[in-house]
Amino acid sequence: MSTGWSKGDAGWRLKDYEARGGYAQLKRILVGKVSQDDLIAEIKKSLLRGRGGAGFPTGLKWSFMPRSFPGDKYVVCNSDEGEPGTFKDRDLLRFDPHAVIEGMIIAGYAMGASRGYNYIHGEIFSIYERFEEALDEARAAGYLGQSICGSEFSFELFAHHGYGAYICGEETGLLESLEGKKGQPRFKPPFPASYGLYGKPTTINNTETFAAIPFILGMGGDAFLAMGKPNNGGTKLFSVSGHVNRPGNYEVPLGTPFAKLLEMAGGMRGGRKLKAVIPGGSSAPVLPADVMMDTTMDYDGIAKAGSMLGSGAVIVMDETVCMVKALERLSYFYFEESCGQCTPCREGTGWLYRVVHRIEHGQGRAEDLDLLNRVTDNIMGRTICALGDAASLPVRSFIKHFKSEFEYHIEHGKCLVDPAVQSAGSGFFRTEGGL
Repeated sequence: MSTGWSKGDAGWRLKDYEARGGYAQLKRILVGKVSQDDLIAEIKKSLLRGRGGAGFPTGLKWSFMPRSFPGDKYVVCNSDEGEPGTFKDRDLLRFDPHAVIEGMIIAGYAMGASRGYNYIHGEIFSIYERFEEALDEARAAGYLGQSICGSEFSFELFAHHGYGAYICGEETGLLESLEGKKGQPRFKPPFPASYGLYGKPTTINNTETFAAIPFILGMGGDAFLAMGKPNNGGTKLFSVSGHVNRPGNYEVPLGTPFAKLLEMAGGMRGGRKLKAVIPGGSSAPVLPADVMMDTTMDYDGIAKAGSMLGSGAVIVMDETVCMVKALERLSYFYFEESCGQCTPCREGTGWLYRVVHRIEHGQGRAEDLDLLNRVTDNIMGRTICALGDAASLPVRSFIKHFKSEFEYHIEHGKCLVDPAVQSAGSGFFRTEGGL
C-alpha cells in the first residue's frame, strides 16, 4: 500500500534504519542470549519514565509482568495520541517506525511475551498505513515471526487503529477497544500486568517509551540517565505549539530550562509577551509566564512549579489570549470526550463547560467561580479513570492564576482583553495553536 508521503519523509525505511544501527540491539540480545533480568535491570538503571503522561518508571513496570505465567502475555503500545497539543508520537511513527518496532520486540523478549499490538489513533490513518508497511518490512527481514534472527524467540506484532476517541488513550479503555468493545475504562485493581488484554498479563507503554529502548541499550542505562538529571533520565520530545515562531517537536535533555526550549522554538510570535503556558498537554494545570520562565522541563521541576510534564505538549499563549475563552474551549473538549460511564464525570464535565460558557458570553453570575471550584471538588478522585481530573485541573488552575479576568467577565459582561487584539492573536485557536 502507498501512503503518498513526500520525499521529505525519506529515511524511515528498514534499510535506512539498519544503516543507522537499527536492530543491532535486538540481534545482540538474541544472539548473545542476554537474560531477561539483565535487560530489565538496564532499563531500570536508565530511569526511563513513561513518556505518555504518567511518568511511571519503565523498568519497574516491566518487572511487574509475571514472566512465569504459562499462557499468553502481551505487549501493547499506546499510540492513541489524543491529548490536545500533543503530536510527537505520530512523528515517531512517521519518521522512525522501526525504532518503535524494535523497542516492542525487545520488550516482548524481556517480559516473555510473544505477541504485541500498536493501538494507533484513528484520525492519523495514513500513519497507521505507514506503520503497517514498516511491519511488512520487518517480517520480510526476519525481525518478526518465528525464530527471530535464528534464535528460539518468536514474536508477532500487529497494528490496530482506533476511531479518535480520547478515552482510548487511557490504558484500560484502550484494552477494551482492542478487544472489540466500547472504549470505557476498567476498574483497577486488577491491573493490566495481571489481568490485561483478553484477561492475560499485559504491559502497556507509550510510543516514545518503546522508541527509546534500542538507544538506551546501545549507550547503556547510566549514559542515558546522565543525559538528563536525577530521577529524570535521558531526553524527552516536547510538542511546542501556540504563539511561537517555530512550532514543532523538540528533543531536549530532561532538565532543560523552559526559556531555552522557547528560544529553540523561535521565541514569541510577533514579538508579543508571554502570558501563560500549559506545559504537559491540555489536562495539565496552566502556569503564568513568570513561573514558567523559572521552570525546568522535567517531571520534578514542573511538579514543583504546580503543574505536570504529562505528555510533553507545551502550549504557549501570548498576551492576546483571553483565558476565559481558552478555558471554555478546553472545557468543551472534555465534556465532549467523557465516555459517560461515571456520573461525576458525565454530569460534571457538562456542568463545568456550561458555567464557563455563560461567563465567556456575558452571562456570568457572582457565585460562578465558587461554583466551578465546588464542581471540580466533586469530580476529582471520584471517577474510574483520570478524565474527570483532567477536566477539573485546567478549571482550577485558570481560575487560580487568572482570576481577575474571570471576575472582569462576570462584572462587565465582556473580555478584559481588547477583542481587536484577540483577533490579531487568534492563531492560538487554529490547529497549529494546539487546541
